[in-house]
Amino acid sequence: MNIHDAKQIPIAEILERMGHQPTKKTVSEYWYKSPLRAEKTASFHANVKKNIWYDFGLGDGGDNIDLVINHLKSQGVGSSVSDALRWLNNMFDKAIKIEAVKQEIIEHERPPSTLALKSVKNIYQRVLENYLSDRGIPLQIGARYLKEIRVHNRESGNDFIALGFKNEEEGYEVRNKKFKGSVKAKYISFIRGSNLEKKEIHLFEGVFDFLTAITQNEGKHFEEDVIVLNSITLLPKATPYLKGYGYKVLYSWMDNDEAGKKATEALEQFARSEEGLKHVPMNHRYIPYKDVNAAHMAKLGLSME
Repeated sequence: MNIHDAKQIPIAEILERMGHQPTKKTVSEYWYKSPLRAEKTASFHANVKKNIWYDFGLGDGGDNIDLVINHLKSQGVGSSVSDALRWLNNMFDKAIKIEAVKQEIIEHERPPSTLALKSVKNIYQRVLENYLSDRGIPLQIGARYLKEIRVHNRESGNDFIALGFKNEEEGYEVRNKKFKGSVKAKYISFIRGSNLEKKEIHLFEGVFDFLTAITQNEGKHFEEDVIVLNSITLLPKATPYLKGYGYKVLYSWMDNDEAGKKATEALEQFARSEEGLKHVPMNHRYIPYKDVNAAHMAKLGLSME
């Protein structure tokens, strides 16, 4: 974000992101308890038409960039103009939103609204064990992250069983040999790493890519945190999990197709907006195959046909 763009952000919105609401306001003037110090009586004035502020207790004021600089100073962190621009960029998601990525339509995929979750339990059915095996995933690894779910299809009136991968909105990705979709909410999945001191994170498109990486790591869980998007179109939903948490390295495992290329570029742009974050694309590891699991299956001589 540049200075010109930053100055267009309404000062009241910036104060709201800082957690402050006006105690009194008119058409053009808002009064707040100071966001820069402790006080009982509101003496912080914001002119929302001119987009400027003045703290009568401090005897200081300025534009919205000056406000962020002073806010960062009060927090005891870096407070240069660049730091202020980075804070505004992160708070208002400027230049890091990815455009809607088109995804190939899959005939057997159904939206969550057509499905109802009936039961969730540990994997028991042999047909689901075989499906994991067909994808090159050992049962003991799949069973750590997946459940056996029974789903009702409202359109057909039939029930079926599938593998379920839980997301952060209490929904499940639904997978079996003949079906791909989701039940309840469709959202990303976050998996905490085994080493809380690691300031690194992996980003996968789908659950079988994640499970493949675990399999290829001799079944060891990642020390680093992991996000599984569950759909490339959900990439923007990962932003709150990535920004401002002090990650030093972001490993992306995107598909080797046009959508994956766009996602990788968007992640590179995002990493540049986060101080100290390095982006490491991993897709070179599975060229010329589309994704991690496809390369793994080819190596094992497996086919989904």
